[in-house]
Amino acid sequence: MRLRRRVAAGVLALLPWLGAAALAAEPVVLQDDGGQTLTLPRPAQRVVTLLPSLTETVCALRACERLVGTDRHSDWPASVKALPKLGGLEDTQVERLVALKPDLVLVARSSRALQRLRALGLPVLALEPQNAADTARVIGTVAAALGQADEGRALQQRLTQRLADAAARVPPAWRGRALYVEVASTPYAAGEASFIGETLRALALGNIVPAALGPFPQLNPEFVLRAQPALVVVPRRVADELPRRPGWGRLEAVAAGRVCALDAEPWNALVRPGPRAAEAAEALVDCLQRLTPPR
Repeated sequence: MRLRRRVAAGVLALLPWLGAAALAAEPVVLQDDGGQTLTLPRPAQRVVTLLPSLTETVCALRACERLVGTDRHSDWPASVKALPKLGGLEDTQVERLVALKPDLVLVARSSRALQRLRALGLPVLALEPQNAADTARVIGTVAAALGQADEGRALQQRLTQRLADAAARVPPAWRGRALYVEVASTPYAAGEASFIGETLRALALGNIVPAALGPFPQLNPEFVLRAQPALVVVPRRVADELPRRPGWGRLEAVAAGRVCALDAEPWNALVRPGPRAAEAAEALVDCLQRLTPPR
């Protein structure tokens, strides 16, 4: 009798754990950006990411330890630099990827390897955030794939609050001023229709590139000179060349030193649509607070 009681007590003590284990093992049904449905038998534990914003999303969800490989450009947080690098959008090293035995591959919808990965029977989600709404949706999808829906909601709340806090720190004299954000030196700019444009709007800042020109148009340099932005935003590596560009001596922002030259980490946060948008906003506001706007 005593033995039966002890066994029964032991089983009762295990019931909460068994319930949690059963819940964790329930299948996870997901839909990606291409409308494809993927069913995982359990939350993913061995994850490969083939886009920096997807790598950053996994880590922002506090699941970096589940990553077993990434694309070559993923470099945040620093710990992912030591992971196997599997190429990029055009040259994914599929054989090396398969050898890692992932139970989930997060890949850009535009990746050339997408169909091959699916043909090999790998569990693939094609996700490619392009704006703030996409980022929120991707965070929710990846969180669900990891079995961390609550963490996904908490992350989105943190991002929303940090963006609001950054917006509150924008100096009043800068609000509404039109900026020029150059994403490549040809020059290509971030327009109002881009996710970077969304970040500027969240900070009550303007943009010299209207939405009608598309998210990242290539501009004639004369366009920038005519627009005379109040501030120029570029990566630090190109800031010194701005005064030497033909005609750019007439750009008042450059002549007056109203240039936000961002270091690599905040620059990557700005130009990658993902969970570090608030970090990018904070870096921009920090720069604005150091500069005097035009009269």
